[in-house]
Amino acid sequence: MGRVFGEASDNEVVALQNINLDIKPGYIKLVGLSGFEKSYPRHLSGGMAQRAALARALVNHPRVLLMDEPLGALDAFTRMQMQDEILRIWQERKTTVVLVTHDVDEAIYMSDRIVIMTPRPGKIQEIIDVPMGKPRARNHPDFFRLRSKILETLHFAGKEDISYYL
Repeated sequence: MGRVFGEASDNEVVALQNINLDIKPGYIKLVGLSGFEKSYPRHLSGGMAQRAALARALVNHPRVLLMDEPLGALDAFTRMQMQDEILRIWQERKTTVVLVTHDVDEAIYMSDRIVIMTPRPGKIQEIIDVPMGKPRARNHPDFFRLRSKILETLHFAGKEDISYYL
């Protein structure tokens, strides 16, 4: 199983600061890092570091790739670009991906099935199939309908009768 986590621990950062990207050339190209083969991890942007982590996870040809909040530390635009990159790689490799995210839009955009968990203790509350084909448009009415359903399930949809006083 390959694993990609959101942020490297302090130990991993120290260990990685003094080595070049030691990834097979085909994987460098696959994740869009051609030209950065000799770069040190400390010289990579957040998005590039996540691409390198993804390449490392794919090197052993895992049947299942566990991605635990892999894009959480990225800015919104880099995050959307990386979502597209991960989907492109998934399309090319057909690796099963288990994505853990707290981002509802990310879950809808990237997933075929969304599992909503309860807070402590974590149990499956609901499993929702995503009926939209790929690629998905983030501004499609079906996307917004599913988003609303999930937010209601999570009790984050808000109440229509809220009054604001200043």
